[in-house]
Formats: sequence, structure tokens, C-alpha cells
Amino acid sequence: MGEKVKVVEIGPRDGFQNVREFIPTEIKLKIIDGLVKSGYKKIQMGSFVSPRAIPQMKDSSQIAKIVLEKYRDVEFFALVPNLRGASMAAEAGLKEVTPVISLSVSHNLANVKRNHEQSFEEIRKIKEEYPHMKITQDIATVFGCPFEGEMAVGALLRMIERFQKMEINNFTLCDTIGVAYPAKVQEVLRAVKKEFPDSTFNIHIHDTRNMGILNSYVAILEGADSIQAALGGLGGCPFAPGASGNTSSEDLIYMLNKCGYETGIDFDMLLNTAKYAKENIDGNYSGHQINIPEKPCVITQE
Repeated sequence: MGEKVKVVEIGPRDGFQNVREFIPTEIKLKIIDGLVKSGYKKIQMGSFVSPRAIPQMKDSSQIAKIVLEKYRDVEFFALVPNLRGASMAAEAGLKEVTPVISLSVSHNLANVKRNHEQSFEEIRKIKEEYPHMKITQDIATVFGCPFEGEMAVGALLRMIERFQKMEINNFTLCDTIGVAYPAKVQEVLRAVKKEFPDSTFNIHIHDTRNMGILNSYVAILEGADSIQAALGGLGGCPFAPGASGNTSSEDLIYMLNKCGYETGIDFDMLLNTAKYAKENIDGNYSGHQINIPEKPCVITQE
């Protein structure tokens, strides 16, 4: 095909955040090294959240400063839940942050302890305080909520319209609990691209129902600007009951490279990095490639 596809690695944030035992900082840095050597040009390196809420992210400032100094040609960004998080990200040297709001009111209350009005106000403060910071707005539970069920596309369009009035035009549409299906992905992307043709829309899919690769592929066909995935399929939202791992980066890259897409990612290096992660981190992996033996089993007839 020869078509370029931008795949964004989110393992160091969304993959690591649900791991209970603290991952040593040096292991996190080795995994980021492996991702960069694999060819990734954009990586979510962590989140700036309260260490009481998610202790796994307590070293995000340290990691940000190290990787920004080491890799000048890679875009590193982080999730921030509030103005304080954005301030910490800016102090660490990051130029892009992703605040998060849930399309579902119930999940927004569970995730960031705010209703929609309070979240919009907090994001407005980030925009005003850091006007030169790139904001890519994460919208969680776009395809479904663990508390409210499948979400209406009309509600998503109204939310995006409100963000546009705040001059925020970059969005990541998140399948937080992995309930998306191809027809829904198609419906959502066609609607947002028709309504907001000048905005950027990234896709973030979880693999709860074994449709991560399929839904990501449909998103590519529908013109998504980038696809997010996590090393080993590691991850899951700590505040969404039943959420499992993300779409596996190495599974996605294997499929895209074999189909002739230009990803710029070296599959073998990526797979080695995923296997290193699994050997050193006890987590919820949904990837398949990391379980395939390096040498295929050969059955011979007697």
C-alpha cells in the first residue's frame, strides 16, 4: 500500500499506570530506549498525577527530564488531570499535554472527581496559564461507559464544539473499556471528521473484547490521524471496572507492516522490547506476539 500510518506509543503511561508494584525508574527508561530504537517518534512518557492516586507515576518528572535531554527528535507528552499536573509537566520541559475528560458524567466523576463544568473550567485554566503548550484533549468513554453504557455521537459532537470555542482542536477519542466495534468506530470518525474537518482526531482502543486490532484498522481506513497502542497490550484504566489492556503495539505493527503500510517501526526491535517488559514487569498483557516462541514448533511424522 505504501501509505504512512502514525502509531503513537502510550505504554509508559497507560500501560504502566495499572501495574500495582512500582516499576523501577531504570526499567522504565530502558523500555523507552527500546521504543525509540524501534523507531517511535511520539511517546506518552507518563502522567503528572497525585502519587496518592497513582503511585506508579511518581517519577514522571525525573523521566521527562532525562528523555527530553537524551532524545531531541522524539515528541514526548504526558497526561495531566488538572492545572497542577500541567504546571509540573511544563516545569519538566514538556511541550504537549493531554488533559482528560470523559464523555460520560459518571466516569468523569470516578476518574477526575469532577463534573463536566468543573472539568471544562480546569482545562480553560491550563489553556490560559500555558498558552504556548500544545493541548491534545483526551475524551474518555467515547464508545461506551462502564456505568452508562453506549454513548451517543451527538453528545460527543457537542463536547468537541465546546472545546473548539476554547481553541482546542486536537483530540484523542478513547475506547476506555474496550466496548467499541467496527461499525461504531466508523460512525464516530465519519461524524467528527464531517463536523470538524480542520481538527485532528487520534484513536485509542482497548482490547477487552479482542477487537483492538480490528477497530484500530477501521479507524485507519476512516482517516484517523494517529493510532495509539501500548507495548505488550499492557494497561487498563484504574477507574473503569472491567477495563483490560490496550491494543498491543507489536501486534498492530506486525499487521500494518505486513499489509504494506509505512509505520517507520522496526517490528523485531519492538518485539524484543515488549518481551523485556514482560520479563521485568508483572502486569495485565493482552498482546499475542510476545507469547510466540522465537523458533516455530515443527511436527514431524514418524
